[in-house]
Amino acid sequence: MFDEELILENKIVKLRLLKSDDFDDFLQISNESSIWEYFTSDLIYEENIKMWIDEALGQYKMKSRYPFTIIDKVLHRTAGSTSYGNISRRDKRIEIGWTWLGKKFQGSGINKHCKFLLLQYAFEVLDFERVEFKTDVLNLQARKALEKIGAVEEGVLRSHTLMPHNRRRDTIFYSILKNEWQELKKSVFKDIVVGY
Repeated sequence: MFDEELILENKIVKLRLLKSDDFDDFLQISNESSIWEYFTSDLIYEENIKMWIDEALGQYKMKSRYPFTIIDKVLHRTAGSTSYGNISRRDKRIEIGWTWLGKKFQGSGINKHCKFLLLQYAFEVLDFERVEFKTDVLNLQARKALEKIGAVEEGVLRSHTLMPHNRRRDTIFYSILKNEWQELKKSVFKDIVVGY
């Protein structure tokens, strides 16, 4: 389903398989602690970045996750990472998550372009019926961003995830369904489709 040569891109952003060699680029953009406040790993530390990359590539080998490196095509710089995961071929369901951007790239529109490419591939190529997202219930910025792209809030799983520093996270789920996708392309993602 996911070829290691898979590349999703438009004029603004390129998503390609994460590689061990991305470590140095990630190290340069992961050094602000505010990025990791709601993330399940604290990648401000070198050893944590290495472990996170190893885990992502291990899950890729097991075919349970497809981790991407996000490249800003305008600046020709690594901007962060995102993934497909929790893949159920039988149920035609997939999650988009594990997403982070270096501080410099936040608020630049890159995240919206990434989500468009990932949603388009999930619905139009993989023919999945459901794309889901989850985030920390406290992460209002992520929740607003998901609502902006048309994701529907579905509910909260209490004490769902252990976070760094032993905090228990309440996790909120969102989804977009295949039968909603064409309308979202025409409305929410209209500017991206036109400039594609």
